[in-house]
Amino acid sequence: MVSRQAKVLLAANDFLSFINNSPSPFHAVDEVRKKLIAHGFQELSEQRQWLIQPLQKYFVTKNQSTIIAFAVGGKYKAGNGFSIVGAHTDSPCLKVKPVSGKVRQGYCQVGVECYGGGIWNTWFDRDLTVAGRVIVKDGGNLTHRLVSIPRPILRIPHLAIHLQRDMNDSFGANKETHLCPVLNTCIQAKLQEEAITIDNQEITNTASKHPPALIKLLCEELLVSKDQLMDFELCLADTQPAAIGGAFDEFIFSPRLDNLLNAYCACEGLLESLSDGSLEVDPNVRMISLFDNEEVGSQSAQGAGSTFQELVLRRISASGGGSPTAFEESIGKSYMISADQAHAVHPNYSEKHEGNHQPAFHKGVVLKFNANQRYATTSVTAAILREVASKVGVPLQDFVVRNDSPCGSTIGPIMSSKLGMQTIDVGAPQLSMHSIREMGDTTSIVHCTDLFKGFFELYPSVQASVKF
Repeated sequence: MVSRQAKVLLAANDFLSFINNSPSPFHAVDEVRKKLIAHGFQELSEQRQWLIQPLQKYFVTKNQSTIIAFAVGGKYKAGNGFSIVGAHTDSPCLKVKPVSGKVRQGYCQVGVECYGGGIWNTWFDRDLTVAGRVIVKDGGNLTHRLVSIPRPILRIPHLAIHLQRDMNDSFGANKETHLCPVLNTCIQAKLQEEAITIDNQEITNTASKHPPALIKLLCEELLVSKDQLMDFELCLADTQPAAIGGAFDEFIFSPRLDNLLNAYCACEGLLESLSDGSLEVDPNVRMISLFDNEEVGSQSAQGAGSTFQELVLRRISASGGGSPTAFEESIGKSYMISADQAHAVHPNYSEKHEGNHQPAFHKGVVLKFNANQRYATTSVTAAILREVASKVGVPLQDFVVRNDSPCGSTIGPIMSSKLGMQTIDVGAPQLSMHSIREMGDTTSIVHCTDLFKGFFELYPSVQASVKF
């Protein structure tokens, strides 16, 4: 029998493989997509009619950066509930600008735009690359291609302390001028017989908008010509892989824990819930919804603020026959876990936490509360999940921000207000949130996966026990 610690490390290492293969939301969705197909899920198209059947498994993507997957219970009929775990695929990062070519002081640089609320000083002096998607013209067709340059090609160098003596006291980077990464020198470009991009050049095609060296690297990676490049969306990413650390292999040092940890665990929890036959007697649809653009407010066609999930729920409800109000009937029977990372208490800044609410590593999944509705948790949704957690042996912790501290938010309030659905906000504890390298604990992978698996299997019976 595998020991508990061995299970924890095995799950953590599987997660590291996922996150190392997911340097952009497009890659993360592709990793989930491949895993779902390997487990017998069928891909649906938004543009075609759906025929949904009990005991079948499906998924649909939007923009290749958002994915919704679901398994239909054997006892499901139109008007029954949905058991949903939601998370997001994006993280704060730097994105290549639409016209990115810059030359300054003999350096060829790449213009970037800040995406989300990153701790931008952590991006200095890191070995960076680019990853994302490229739209390629192939014959008469436009195709979507994933790309990730597998080596460090960019760097944002710090200014020497000799030239800014107060750097350790008051360093504040200008996001427009100081965060521009270096790609190559003009001297080396000339030696390589590469044309040099200059500001205010005549733009004739996509390739001419960007540094020639970057275009050359993309074309070599994709095996296409520069004339085939129609457009792209590229994120900068750290090339240092995620790793297990600490004296007792108890920490995860990684980019994008917020929120690929919950995206991964949601998928794993769903798949594990399908392995024991419990779906055959489930009256609900089990679903995971992994959205893009949460870090910038979710207001996009592929974000949680769109109608995408509602339309998926409506199509499922409509495909099973039933009454004209089947979708509306389902909402009161449904429940969504909004899974996004939580703030672990910091040993050097413990005063930033309210005294009675200090989540710690290895002590369980965090339930997030906020009286001003920055989180969607209520006493009812908390009680339901506590019942599930007690049945599957997953510990829980409570979190609320101090009254004198700002509070972030999640997809939870967005989705609950849009759908009128019971919702709870949870997350795994972590440190260094929104840094280029974040820190979590290995136990959280098992805790979150087990909780989500138990939720999918047990929610209908727990909901049936609610008598008000």
